[in-house]
Amino acid sequence: MSDNTVLSQILAELKDLRQDFGSLKQGQVELKSVTNELKTDVSELKADVVELKTDVSELKADVVELKTDVSELKADVVELKTDVSELKADVVELKTDVSELKADVVELKTDVSELKADVVELKTTVNKLETNFKELNRKTDAIFQETAGLIEFKTETNERLEKLEDDVKLLKKLVI
Repeated sequence: MSDNTVLSQILAELKDLRQDFGSLKQGQVELKSVTNELKTDVSELKADVVELKTDVSELKADVVELKTDVSELKADVVELKTDVSELKADVVELKTDVSELKADVVELKTDVSELKADVVELKTTVNKLETNFKELNRKTDAIFQETAGLIEFKTETNERLEKLEDDVKLLKKLVI
């Protein structure tokens, strides 16, 4: 091999090496750019990690608080269930009371109807007694006129009449 050939080969290799070196330099620049981007990303991720750790701590505190709330709510639910059971029992009792009261009302209506009939009957009796009383008064007056000398009889009769009037008044009060 001649010196020229060797030199040509060396020059060709040198050219290839220069191209490779240029490519490596370009690759190094690109890698530095990517490395800088990655360093920025790592810094941002570290900041995110710190923020997330803070968030996790806050969330853990929230979870503890929520567990407490859940326990309290469970106790409230148990209490409310007890209240509902008691209220249901009260409703059953009240329904029974209402049924009894309805029966009492029906009975009282019957009693009222009977009492109204009694009142009508008593009014009729009072009217008859008043009529009898008036007739007795009239007859007594006629007898007294016929027997002007029987003052004692009239006094007794008047006392009886007054008593009857009192009885009639009492009956009227009872009826009214």
